[in-house]
Amino acid sequence: MLPGDEISKHFRLTPVQKRALIRLGLVTIEALLRHFPVRYESAGASVRVQELVPGSKVTLFGVLKNLKPKKLWKSRRNITEGWFEDASGKVKVMWFNQPYIASYIAEGSTVKMTGTVGGKAERPYIANPEVEHLPPGVIHEGLFKEKTVPPKIATDARRGEGGARDVLDNTASATQRLRNEADAAISGGIFPVYPESRGITSRWFYHALERIFDANVHKKLDDPIPKDVRARYHLPDLAAALVAMHKPQKESHAEAARKRFAFEEILAIQIARARDRAENDVQKSFPIRNGEALAQKFLDSVSLTPTKAQRRAIGEILGDFDPPASGAHPMARLLEGDVGSGKTYVAAATAYAVVNTRPPARESGTLQVAYMAPTEILAAQHFQSFIEYFSHLPINIALITGKTCKKFPSKTARTLATDISRAQLLKWIAGGEIAMLVGTHALIQKSVKFQHLAYAIVDEQHRFGTRQRRALAHKGDAAPHFLSMTATPIPRTLALTIYGDLDLSVLDELPPGRARVTTSIVKPDERAVAYEAVREEIRKGRQAYVICPRIEEPDPAKLNALQAKSAKAEAKRLAKDVFPEFRVGLLHGAMKPKEKDATMKEFADGTINILVATSVVEVGINVPNATMILIEGAERFGLAQLHQLRGRVQRSSHPPRCFLLPETTGELAMKRLRALETSDDGFKLAEVDLETRGAGDLFGRRQWGMSDIGMEALKNVKLIRAARTEAEALVKEDPLLSAYPALLARATGSREQLHAE
Repeated sequence: MLPGDEISKHFRLTPVQKRALIRLGLVTIEALLRHFPVRYESAGASVRVQELVPGSKVTLFGVLKNLKPKKLWKSRRNITEGWFEDASGKVKVMWFNQPYIASYIAEGSTVKMTGTVGGKAERPYIANPEVEHLPPGVIHEGLFKEKTVPPKIATDARRGEGGARDVLDNTASATQRLRNEADAAISGGIFPVYPESRGITSRWFYHALERIFDANVHKKLDDPIPKDVRARYHLPDLAAALVAMHKPQKESHAEAARKRFAFEEILAIQIARARDRAENDVQKSFPIRNGEALAQKFLDSVSLTPTKAQRRAIGEILGDFDPPASGAHPMARLLEGDVGSGKTYVAAATAYAVVNTRPPARESGTLQVAYMAPTEILAAQHFQSFIEYFSHLPINIALITGKTCKKFPSKTARTLATDISRAQLLKWIAGGEIAMLVGTHALIQKSVKFQHLAYAIVDEQHRFGTRQRRALAHKGDAAPHFLSMTATPIPRTLALTIYGDLDLSVLDELPPGRARVTTSIVKPDERAVAYEAVREEIRKGRQAYVICPRIEEPDPAKLNALQAKSAKAEAKRLAKDVFPEFRVGLLHGAMKPKEKDATMKEFADGTINILVATSVVEVGINVPNATMILIEGAERFGLAQLHQLRGRVQRSSHPPRCFLLPETTGELAMKRLRALETSDDGFKLAEVDLETRGAGDLFGRRQWGMSDIGMEALKNVKLIRAARTEAEALVKEDPLLSAYPALLARATGSREQLHAE
């Protein structure tokens, strides 16, 4: 048996099991070894016979004795009866219509048994329990030892700062310790529970892995983590860590192994990002000379005064535009700013410097800028913003979306934009006549060719896949400077990992004059108060949003006890029963682009008083007159998303209000919502979300292809810094990783996943 062998070569699988393994992404024996337990059950933490309560579902560890098949006297049904015994006592067990059980389970077998307690407190029994044989070596008397508490594990690891501390273990011989104590079969009452899929059980994984370990396949794998890195951070080697994951003697051993695999996964991602950055840094780019003077000219031409954070970000970007000769390469930067922090203003100031720069060896024309937005609505808004910013310049600005092409200025009316044909616009872009092009993903179509694309800006970059972002960054002969922007606060650990190929600029202050939003959790019996507050605000001439988690009602046959309100049904209800005196509009992602644009125009013009919408309005909708927002089913959204949504009413100096209307009042859900009530710092809220919901819920396991272990590691900034330090050193020393083929394979897999979306 070899690591690369397909599972079906060594295991007899039913069609249902084959499909289940494919759903779990398991094809090879190595993949099966990396299918880690989701948790461990400990005999010491299980219920004992003397603690049984009728009606409860329990897991017991002990011995089955005296199993005998018989028939019930009245019904003549087949039944198997016997006794289960542990150190605290014994309880009767029975299986109905399963006479084979007596021959299936040998007398005195040590087992793990799960079932529901029946009978009365003085005479309980367990009917039809599930039984799993425990491996040889487990003794009944040893099943009830105290559970070992994992030690606190140091995770700081930086070079040149007092030496590397242990990332995973407090001893310098982690591999040997785990081998000595965990290379044997389970003997301490710690049992793995695996992720399942319909058709394949945790028990199947347990026994399949026993066979794989018996064949010593885990010792045939090359360790992706270089030996010197393992030694520096006291990491166990791959074989020992696999044993500790699947067959731990103590929970602390499994925890140490999880930290090791977390380091490996983050290291692979950091290697992939470091290689991306290394590729970027060897490319040629357009230098932007006199950027500071040009940007200052822009700042002087608008009435807005930049914040210190905006000036800092502008300076960092301009520094990348024209670095020392020895380090000239395209910029690769992420601009992260809270709602309303002025990212577009920073983009405009830096774009101004580019469109006022001549192409190399040219005395006319300008370098080109491309600005990509995630939606047509947002693209149209930014097109208008750049017209206002650059209307005094003798340059052409254009808009391209899936269905729209516009150009400013019009030949017949110099103050207006005009519709033009796609063919004509593409010709002007390729000829360099268009200096500033704003658009959606239509920008990255093959038909769009630039003459001198020097600066590519992507707004709300997490809405685009990595492949789409890279496609925009590779338009033209030279590589453009690349700026990603997001208003979604990203915890630093996540940014260091997922966007490890980008430098980071942060806008951590709001422009003066922005009113702070007041957020309130609304109880079910206080709904009328919230509605009245909205009514009063609309009578003052303001507008409101009502956000719903879903577009329409589900199939009545599939209704659950709790159902999120739908935007369609809520719009009808509000218009008929709650706000008949006002005009209620509807906006959701399933509408046609023209319908969306028409609705948003009516809302922006003030024709619509209340806009009922899904989270489609989460980013980029700018209606300063809207000052109230009600969010139905608030607990269904993440804190970062809720923060984004309430940012829609934080666009002016008018005092805004946000009402959160949860459907449930669970302790965890209310804790998260109360954090939103008390804080308007998006970065702090993102950290709370990371702790309570996890990175998988924040940004999606599927998009980044990370395991649960990798997602957990994103909370550990010290581990991520250690992995980043090692990745940068390895790629600098050996860009092709020719000396580390196993690590290259892991990094290549991570890179393909990161670029796949």
